[in-house]
Amino acid sequence: MVNYAKMMDNVKASEIRELLALTQRPEVTSFAGGLPAPELFPVEEFKAACDAVLEEQGTVALQYGTTDGWAPLREQIAKRLFDKNQIKTEAKNIMLTAGSQQGLDYCGRLFLDPGDVVVMESPSYLGAINAFKLSEPNFVEVPTDENGMIMEELEKVLATTKNVKLIYVIPDFQNPSGRTWPMERRKQFMEIISRYEIPVIEDNPYGELRYKGTYHPALKSMDTKGLVIYLGTFSKILAPGTRIAWMCASDEYIYKFNLIAQAAVLQTSTFGAMAISKYLEMFDVDAHVAQIREVYKHRASVMVQAMKDYFPPEVTFTDPDGGLFTWAELPEYINTKELAAECLKYNVAFVPGSGFFPNGGNEHCMRLNYSCATDEQIVNGIKIIGDVIRKNLK
Repeated sequence: MVNYAKMMDNVKASEIRELLALTQRPEVTSFAGGLPAPELFPVEEFKAACDAVLEEQGTVALQYGTTDGWAPLREQIAKRLFDKNQIKTEAKNIMLTAGSQQGLDYCGRLFLDPGDVVVMESPSYLGAINAFKLSEPNFVEVPTDENGMIMEELEKVLATTKNVKLIYVIPDFQNPSGRTWPMERRKQFMEIISRYEIPVIEDNPYGELRYKGTYHPALKSMDTKGLVIYLGTFSKILAPGTRIAWMCASDEYIYKFNLIAQAAVLQTSTFGAMAISKYLEMFDVDAHVAQIREVYKHRASVMVQAMKDYFPPEVTFTDPDGGLFTWAELPEYINTKELAAECLKYNVAFVPGSGFFPNGGNEHCMRLNYSCATDEQIVNGIKIIGDVIRKNLK
């Protein structure tokens, strides 16, 4: 019998990935993934950028590179962070990663020992929960409302909980809830963090996908003590298959992350980073993002209206200002895992909400994604889910 490492006891198959395997059939309308719409990928433009890289610097692109990543792209990211998020930073404080998921893994390795405490929003991103579980921490969930994490509850947690080593948040269009923190809460959060001096991961994969309302500055832009590690990615504004994301952090943190990366992967793809850098030089990425926003804005409005039309009044749900998700809460006696299995019989899929709570429970919630479905699929799919919910009401 093979004796595996103890940490493998904490490694479970992702519920979302398992469910996605069931939704690959063409007849299934899937609201389960968090995938960008593939018809919006800039295939021809990216091909031109790749060709240019190979023609101009092919031997460099196909060679090993530095651990922190292609310097010109890091410089472009630093400029974009200031333009879009009011973050004043430099290329030396940017490190490229293979998707934000790798950044989450590195944070867990850097800060967490078994038994340490991670503080998260309740609910929170399943991928972050799984990444941190490898370090065997304890999770403390902070209650949320329609404006995200409740700061009075965070204050209580920090005042009464020992050994808090890390705080993980998604202030913009949160996965899974779709909620966004208003400016006042951002200021309150940074005031609290400055007092307790606890490292924070600000995960912002969806920040540029705002459809309505006003953009808010990133938490990192208000970070005067170098406590915030900002995670960004090209997955949602260009294409996830490039696996190019980044971490923006203090000199000390970036140095430590480089040591971890040297042991884990040596570096992120040189060619992928150079191709994105060349794309940013050759094409108007802001025009491309504007196109994405319009499509997702429309699909979000179609889904929210369909939920208003077809969900029973016992169901509450979010109306997001951006991002890829809406979140629904049903009467507590309804188990959405059982509901999901029933909906799959009608070829409609969604993600049950319990996996987004690190300590379990909350079996009555669901996450719905609208980015990859047509209007007809959204309306018909939501109607089917609404019919199944009604059959399960008491």
